[in-house]
Amino acid sequence: MIVACALFMENLDSTVVATALPTMARDFHTAAVNMSVALTSYLLSLTVFIPASGWVADRFGSRTVFRTAIVVFTLGSILCGRAGSLWFLVLARILQGIGGAMMVPVGRLLLLRTVPKNELVAAMAWFTTPALIGPVLGPPIGGFIVTYASWHWIFDINVPIGVLGIVLVSLFIEEIEDSPPGRFDWTGLVLSAVTLVCLMYGLQIASKGVVPWPVGLGMIAVGAVAGIVYYLHARVTEHPLVDLSLMRIPTFGLSVTAASFFRVGIGALPFLLPLMLQVGFGMSAAQSGAITFVSSAGSMVMKPGAQYALRRFGFRATLVFNGMLSVATIALCAGFRPGWPLACIYAVLLAGGFFRSLQFTGFNSIAFADIPSGRMSSATSFYSTAQQLSITMGVAVGAAALDLSATLLGHPQPLFVDYSAAFLAVAMIASISVPVSMRLASDAGAELSGHRAAAE
Repeated sequence: MIVACALFMENLDSTVVATALPTMARDFHTAAVNMSVALTSYLLSLTVFIPASGWVADRFGSRTVFRTAIVVFTLGSILCGRAGSLWFLVLARILQGIGGAMMVPVGRLLLLRTVPKNELVAAMAWFTTPALIGPVLGPPIGGFIVTYASWHWIFDINVPIGVLGIVLVSLFIEEIEDSPPGRFDWTGLVLSAVTLVCLMYGLQIASKGVVPWPVGLGMIAVGAVAGIVYYLHARVTEHPLVDLSLMRIPTFGLSVTAASFFRVGIGALPFLLPLMLQVGFGMSAAQSGAITFVSSAGSMVMKPGAQYALRRFGFRATLVFNGMLSVATIALCAGFRPGWPLACIYAVLLAGGFFRSLQFTGFNSIAFADIPSGRMSSATSFYSTAQQLSITMGVAVGAAALDLSATLLGHPQPLFVDYSAAFLAVAMIASISVPVSMRLASDAGAELSGHRAAAE
């Protein structure tokens, strides 16, 4: 729960800031559209430094790095709250991103190195709960603060959480002796940064149409080339920044692959669903938020039952059949229409959140089932990097599918049929995770789930 507090702080900050951008734009005497740089600068910083988190944790100690990351993130929050110009805010957000890039991967690493394997599923369930609560609380808290106080408090609310986290880490988490890392892979840092930044932002700007499409495709091409160069570099480097050889470990490789396809599908939902409810259904932001909240509520309801489900059915069966149910709930969103009773929409979203929560807990646990302790830091940074990229791709794919359908059908603005096509497209991508999960061994992760012992 101490580690989860840091995750809560980061997820709350990510969603609460967007609410305040129009008000901040007026104070900075700039157009609201220019404030998007406050969001992208943070994501850029995360993208660049997440791959380095494993090496840094090995070099300076997991607890030390985790605590320092909370300090950096909290300091960045204080500076954001004192910003008097857009560019000061951008620099402070970059500092926040550096802290966030170390906070979550190293926090996960602390769990993996301290929690017994037979308790890891339960620990991962608790660890990911704040990631579900933060996005739910962020918009209403942000709206309340902006309406009744000052936007500066958007960032200042991180300070008491950060201070509490620093104190709790100092009191209750012991330093873990990590194996000395090799030389830092500076070439790998540059190549991975170019790869991830170009792919993430190329996909975003290409899907949103904010620049001519050749620019977006050009960025994607540069990212792809840099990725190929990084792959060749990693094959001949003794200690690559992102260790691609980890993909040869079946449980890790299959989990990363399946989870990435699944997250692309799921990552589109926070973009498509509110847009359809507000633009298509004509709902207010508050009404839309009240409906989308149900999905997160379903996610939180599943957490206590995740360990039972995995113990009863094992990882492979759970990820296959629960994956099918999760994909089905995405596809059902394609049928949403204003004439649907709200109770039916609530039921679909509640079930979707319920099944997706179990799926993510399964992926997040099985990925590290067979990772040797000496490679755990590399595995956490790799996993976090793949997670960040796949979520970004989800938003881009959802936006591209919506625009493509509207263009092919000759609609100036997306209609319900276009939203249906987009939901079905991302459901198809998420469904690829099911056959990938089927390749897991029947007893994969038995030590984590206890499934084999239960069967015997």
